[in-house]
Amino acid sequence: MFLELLITTVIGILCGIVTGLLPGVHINLVALLLLSIAPFLLRHVQPIAIAAFIVAMAVTHTFLDFVPSVFLGAPDSETVAAILPGHRMLLQGKAFDAVKLTVMGSLLSLLLSVLLLPVLFPVIRFLEPVLKDRIGILLLGFMLYLIFKDKQRWRNLLIFTLSGVLGMVIFSLPLKDPLFPLLSGLFGISTLLISLRDTTVIPPQSCKEGVTVSRSVIAKAVVCGTIAGSMTSFFPGLGPAQGAVLVSSFVRKLGDIGYMIMVGGLGTVNFVISLVCLAVLEKARNGAVLTILNVMTVKPAGIAMLAMVSLIAGGASTWLSLAVTRVFGRLFSSVNYRTVVLSVILFVATLVALFSGWLGIVVLLISTSVGLVAGLSGSARNHAMGCLILPVILYFLF
Repeated sequence: MFLELLITTVIGILCGIVTGLLPGVHINLVALLLLSIAPFLLRHVQPIAIAAFIVAMAVTHTFLDFVPSVFLGAPDSETVAAILPGHRMLLQGKAFDAVKLTVMGSLLSLLLSVLLLPVLFPVIRFLEPVLKDRIGILLLGFMLYLIFKDKQRWRNLLIFTLSGVLGMVIFSLPLKDPLFPLLSGLFGISTLLISLRDTTVIPPQSCKEGVTVSRSVIAKAVVCGTIAGSMTSFFPGLGPAQGAVLVSSFVRKLGDIGYMIMVGGLGTVNFVISLVCLAVLEKARNGAVLTILNVMTVKPAGIAMLAMVSLIAGGASTWLSLAVTRVFGRLFSSVNYRTVVLSVILFVATLVALFSGWLGIVVLLISTSVGLVAGLSGSARNHAMGCLILPVILYFLF
């Protein structure tokens, strides 16, 4: 039993490295493929071993997926919030520090989430019936606050509405994975195209620890990341970008450093909360958790075992993320930035064509255009996450 769990945990970590570093290869895709062969696997391994593989892969993914976001500007739904601060640090020669901060946030938020597990069970059991019929109204309230809280309110509203309508149209199309071309265009390729306007030169990347963070900033960032990650678990459509901005707007002096720590923990906390929701409510919040739900009945004792797997994966992923970032840092500054940007755009477009066909390319072009409008308007890019939130608000309200 122990050996089986250890082997599947190691395999899960290795798969998480691949999904984390390759844009477009998401854990949900691997998990759903695994679900299709689950009847065969269950003849040879216990259900908890399959669950351990998924947890190890998912946790590892949440640590390493910030590497392509910082270096390449290639986001998924969990890392869009880190693109601009991470990109700024890259241009300052501090990409290693940027990834290190997100890793710090992931690890500390994971530890805090595991410590809070005994509290999370009764809290989630209480909150579910309270929030169930109010999700639409609460999401609308959150977004109105975020849109109108600064001087760019009308531009914010335009970007939110434009991206929201775009999302509604795209989700009605026969696409297997609409999020990849949609988010890559809105946040990735559009950001890279704007950066091409300048004669940008990537400075040599320092692989030494050059950023010092006070304990108070770390504590604030980790608590904020845990709260924001919990919110994104409870409210469908509320992404890390909105959760991060919403929570950080009530906390002073986080800055880019604290913000990177905070967003680093969002995806990790989100997944841990999803596991608790699975045990308490028997509901799957994402494709990875859906696979676990289909192979076993998760009890609190099972969550404790999976929590141990997540801690092992988190410890390994901390070392792996920093090691991979050092390699990226040494290679990245030795090539021409314009060449790198055009190569990344071509790579993402090729992946979109492979996964989503010509229709995905059309979505990528349109979403890139909307992303350019958001980037050039002076409005905060997080409002472009209306592509997910507006359809969800309309679903729950109507």
